[in-house]
Amino acid sequence: MKQVKAKTRGKSKPRPTHKDSRGDTPYSKPALRSDAFVRALTDAKACLKNPEDLQVLFNEAAKKAAAVPREPFKECWPYLQTMLRLIRAHHLGEYDQVPNDALLWIVAALNYLIDPFDLIPDKTPFLGFVDDATVIEFVTDKNRQALDDFMIWETASAGGAL
Repeated sequence: MKQVKAKTRGKSKPRPTHKDSRGDTPYSKPALRSDAFVRALTDAKACLKNPEDLQVLFNEAAKKAAAVPREPFKECWPYLQTMLRLIRAHHLGEYDQVPNDALLWIVAALNYLIDPFDLIPDKTPFLGFVDDATVIEFVTDKNRQALDDFMIWETASAGGAL
């Protein structure tokens, strides 16, 4: 009789993970794996198809950004402001050089920001905006080149208008 080798569940090969520049696995953050972020991405796809929705998103996100505490956002605060300006310029037809995938991620991040019932509800004292900042930071890291390109374009455009 032939012996059947039983499969062991002991050691398994570790799966390779994609890491960002800081060594974190980007999707290991709970906010990025949440239903709220999936909803934000889905809403972003719909929003990009409707200029009126994009305008509403910009208005709500600008209002929310003006009201949130800056501390949780730390270094990504200037990029949040850049995301808002990029969306406005894109909506107005002034800037069309942003890659579609970058635009989708940026719109998703702004959708997440305005969602009061995301992973950690915004009314939660001290922690309410930590998940929002995590998403903004992730999208900034993922699309830094597109955001930097926009800022270069802004600077060149402002310089030419003087």
